Amino acid sequence: MPEQTACLTIAGSDPSGGAGIQADLKTFAALGTYGAAAITALTAQNTTGVQGVELVDPAFVAQQVESVFDDLPVASVKTGMLGSAAIIAAVADAIEAQLDRTPELRVVVDPVMVARSGDPLLDPKAVLVLRDRLLPLASVVTPNRHEASLLTGTGPIESPEDLRRTAFALFELVGHRPVLVKGGQALAGALDLLIDGHGAEFPLAIPGAPIVTRSTHGAGCTLSAAIAALLAKGHSLRESCAGAKRFVFGAIEHAPGLGRGNGPLDHLWLRRIDEQTRVREREED
Repeated sequence: MPEQTACLTIAGSDPSGGAGIQADLKTFAALGTYGAAAITALTAQNTTGVQGVELVDPAFVAQQVESVFDDLPVASVKTGMLGSAAIIAAVADAIEAQLDRTPELRVVVDPVMVARSGDPLLDPKAVLVLRDRLLPLASVVTPNRHEASLLTGTGPIESPEDLRRTAFALFELVGHRPVLVKGGQALAGALDLLIDGHGAEFPLAIPGAPIVTRSTHGAGCTLSAAIAALLAKGHSLRESCAGAKRFVFGAIEHAPGLGRGNGPLDHLWLRRIDEQTRVREREED
């Protein structure tokens, strides 16, 4: 039997299952890859908000990462919530060491710095370590509009022109590494903009979006995990970003409607549709 492609998520745990490593692992499985996880933080959260956070010791985070790299054929890694400057530095060291051994490793950095509300999630020192140590290692950086604005200082993103200006500013800031800046619900079509490593720009939108729904918990985590999975399977960066965006919007459209707040997505919607199609085909036969 051929070896299955492995993906590693380095992120926080969401006990409600909608975001963080739980969302990442479901996404990896849904897209046909083997998922591994290194936990950076334990959170008490649900669809209504975050009630508590306990960060994991940075050395132990690094030990988790190194254990996975030492044993599994990891083709891609994504980072999510890292929580502190010390954890970011430890993760950067571990990824940098692995890149020395495996230069073809794909690294998706979701710089979890700002909440959907716009509230900061990292202190200024941690942001500097993220910018200087981790972002330069990325195959693609996937900030939301608040995070991209904070990193570049270009002001709020409220139009496609703002999105383009900020995306190119970030592209310059990270040393011409590819960036995918997410316009999200603020722009028609939930417009995102990918700038590849050559400076070529690729707008990504979903006709009819944004969807009017409260089921968006973990959408950013899911997007970056889907990009990592598709990159691991050999798709190009542009194909991976476009495919991940379609996957996320399908997961939002098929959301189960759980919780009293911003509900989770349906990460298994593709497989559920495939199963329904097979059942119909058997019944027609």
